[in-house]
Amino acid sequence: MKSTGIIRKVDDLGRIVLPIEMRRTLDIAERDELEIYMENDRVVLRKYEPACIFCASAKRLVTFHERNICRDCVKKLAEL
Repeated sequence: MKSTGIIRKVDDLGRIVLPIEMRRTLDIAERDELEIYMENDRVVLRKYEPACIFCASAKRLVTFHERNICRDCVKKLAEL
């Protein structure tokens, strides 16, 4: 993991500001969704990229019960 030397304080609402250089490097724009999770003792932020819950494809997605499924997997499920 590369250290940037940038330190930010958490405000009273639990927010931090991501530096513009990082947002540009990671192609994160205003209103983009970020996925937040923990890995061991670290908090990880990652740009949210929706994908099929079965095959991880990001193409031709439909939403069913708040889950993303690609049309190929929908077709395969219909065959069962």
